[in-house]
Parts: sequence; structure tokens; C-alpha cells
Amino acid sequence: MSAVAAPAGAGAATPATRPAAGPSPLDMGPLDTAAQAVYAAVPALANDWSCRPRADHPDPVVLLHGTLEPAVVAWRTLVPRLRADGYCTFAPSYGDVASGPLEQSAAQIAVFVDRVRAATGAARVDIVGHSIGGVLPRYYVRLLGGAPKVVRLVALAPINHGSTVDGEVLGPICPGCAQEFDPRSPFMTRLNQGGDTVPGISYTVISSRDDEMVTPFRSQGLSGPPDRVTDVVLQDRCPADTSNHSTILDDPVAAQWVLEALRSPGPADPAFVPVC
Repeated sequence: MSAVAAPAGAGAATPATRPAAGPSPLDMGPLDTAAQAVYAAVPALANDWSCRPRADHPDPVVLLHGTLEPAVVAWRTLVPRLRADGYCTFAPSYGDVASGPLEQSAAQIAVFVDRVRAATGAARVDIVGHSIGGVLPRYYVRLLGGAPKVVRLVALAPINHGSTVDGEVLGPICPGCAQEFDPRSPFMTRLNQGGDTVPGISYTVISSRDDEMVTPFRSQGLSGPPDRVTDVVLQDRCPADTSNHSTILDDPVAAQWVLEALRSPGPADPAFVPVC
């Protein structure tokens, strides 16, 4: 990201050959700087700050990658699909590729959401996140004042309640991992205190029985009223699906659930039947 947002103007939510430059960068670490440069070099993915939401897709989509997972890898499949469907999409690199302290990452996400709103003229955004990128928005809307700015949260394989995997082993390369994997960490305690959701936001969680990182896989789900929360397990509709924690990002069934969630007035319709 660089320079200033492009002037407002009408237009379809499709990427330009040379995406318009965006706002000045976040306070990025060295890994973020490199990752964002690579993302910006791919026209099919690069943040197009000239994109204006269409009437049928009024909320820009902010996509948040997981830990040590560059956006260019995370969103290589989903962003082109969303853009082909007419959505404005924006993906930051944050938190030294989400490896640093989670509170700092959440604060960077708050800044990025405001920049997307300012550039597009949209009052609110939808957020799609993977792994910790599906959890940090919950912190943002609960504790950083983000609730009035978000319509939907769609989380792929989120670490919503920690994991039985030991995040401490990744400590030397990922200081934030101990926070996210430990369900009793101060971060997770603050996040989940008082319930999983906040009013006014629709939540869709998409998980896989074959997730090897967030275990048990049902811990990814959220508790809340059915008009605001849908928990999806891919194999409930498509038993032969073999997506794991990483490959869920390129899974066509998961992508169909993401699109279903984004076009629904509330969370994804649990009766939706994807093509397996």
C-alpha cells in the first residue's frame, strides 16, 4: 500500500489492470512489508482503492490472513472468485504476518477497516478471515469499537477457543501463537468473556473435521442465536471433502459457503446445499 486513496467514482467492483494506490501503509513489520509488496504485484489480487461497491454488494470485503501465511498465498483462490462475483476486496498484511502480539494485530485491523471505509464510502464492511484472521475481528468488534463498522464475519478454521495443539513450540518464530492456542491465555479470556458474539453482526464459521491445527475441530464453532450464528462443518454436506487447516482456503465447497454467507441478510443459511 502506498500514497493516497483514489478519488471516488462509480464503477463495477472488478480489479483494474493497475490497481489504484491506497492510503499510507500500516505500521508494518519487515515480514509485512515484503508480503504486501508481493500481494500488490499480482493484479488479480492487489488492493484496488478505486473500487466502489455495487448496489447489490454494498459492503466491501476485508480479508485477513492467518499466522505466517502471506495474503498472496491465503487469498489466491478466494479473492478472484469474490471479484468475479462483483465484490470490492481488500487484504492487508498485518502483525508481522500475524505472528506478533494479537492485541497489536487487532489494532492494525481497526486502522485498515477505517481506511477501506474512507476509500470506498461504505459505512460498514464484511470480514472474511482464516485461522487467527477469523478470531481477531471478534476482538476488534468486542473490545476496539468495531461493532458498528462490521456487517458480517465469515471465519474459515478459526481458533475461537484455543486448541489442544501446543502453541508454545512456535514461540521463537511466533510470539502470538502461545496467546492464540491457549484457551486460558489473557487474550482468549478477554475475547470470550461474556459470550462469543456481539449484537448486530452475523457470524458464519466454516470448519473441517480434518483440521489438524485447531483441535478439537468443534471448538471453532460459536454459540449464539440461529438468526446471527451459523456453524458449518464441510463434511456435513460433503462427506468426501478432505480439506485441512490450510487447504480449506482453496476448497471449492468452502468458497461456496463464503459466498452464501456474504449474500445472506444474516449468517449463511444452514439449509444451503453446496456442489460437492
